[in-house]
Formats: sequence, C-alpha cells, structure tokens
Amino acid sequence: MKIFKLLHVIFILLFTHNSLIADDKIEHKIAVLVNEDIITSYDIIQRLKLTAIIQGKTLNSQNTQLMVNNVVDELIREKVKLSKINEYQIKIDDNEYEEFETNFFKRNNIKKDEVFNLLKENKINYQEFRKLLIGELSWNKLINGLFYRLTSTSDLEIDELIRKNPNLTNEQAESLIVQRQLDLQSSKLLRDMMNEATVEYK
Repeated sequence: MKIFKLLHVIFILLFTHNSLIADDKIEHKIAVLVNEDIITSYDIIQRLKLTAIIQGKTLNSQNTQLMVNNVVDELIREKVKLSKINEYQIKIDDNEYEEFETNFFKRNNIKKDEVFNLLKENKINYQEFRKLLIGELSWNKLINGLFYRLTSTSDLEIDELIRKNPNLTNEQAESLIVQRQLDLQSSKLLRDMMNEATVEYK
C-alpha cells in the first residue's frame, strides 16, 4: 500500500500549480530507504523529468504513474549497485566520463545541445544527468573487473552469430558474445544483491 501512496504523492506534486518547474518549493522528504541510503521525493521528481527528456516523452496523467513506478525501481537498483561500487572503490576519471557521455548521445541518437537546453528549462541540475551516467559507467567497469576474465568464446558461437548477422566481423561477433556473458553476470549479481537489500517505502 505504501508504494501506491508514494506514487499518489509524487503525482500530486507533479501536477500541482507549476510544480514541474518550481522544484525549489518541493520538500526533500524521504520517500524510500534502501538499506540505510535515502531516496527523496525531490530525487524522484528530478529523475522522472530527466527520464522523460532522455526518452522524448511528455509527462501527462496517463503515463506519469507508470513512469514514477519505473523511476523508483531504477533509483533503488542504483542505490544497491552503488554499495558494491563503493566496496570495490571504483573510480571514473574525466576522460572516461567524457567518452562515455559522447557515446551515450550517439547510442540514443539524441542531440547533446537539445538535451542540455531541456535540462536547463526544466531546472534539472546537470549533475543529476552526470550522476546517472557515472553510475552506469561505474557498474560496467565493476562487472568487467569481476567477470571479464571468466568469459570465453568459441569458433562455433562466433560462426553461428555471423551466420545470423552476416554484416558482423569476427571481432564484433566475439565482442557481442562476451558482452552477453557479462550482462548475464551483471543481472545475476544485481538480483542477488536486491534479494539481500532492505527497502522501506515511507
């Protein structure tokens, strides 16, 4: 029941008079506790708007509740991931980040300037966007560090993948196979961590 109450509160905050841009008036109330880390109502609204911008969606009464639910789940997973990232002291330097950010815009086929203008118009701190990407990059770096040496490919796997995707080179096919294995390890590790996490909705 608490999750539905949370969604209702966020929904009201979003559609109350000018609340989408008047974030300075929104209280930073604790919405979720993940282990001992907090997620506030402000965090949720900032991420909700950021997600809408990245996905090119307009928030409305039909899609907001579902998006809030997805955003809350995403923030919870990020808190859980962060505990493991900190445990292994994963660090990201400026060059790594800049390259990842550039590739992010290319992968998603969106224009950097347009996104940054929308962030500014909607009073979303750039650091929110940067934090999102650094979290993703840090997790990828952690998974590679933990599991890359355990991956393997065979000629049979490579040939089969190229047969289904003739435009792939051997190197690309091998990279895709390795990435699939890393993705599986990532999902398993996160699932185990989520099962052990304590999540409390306020």
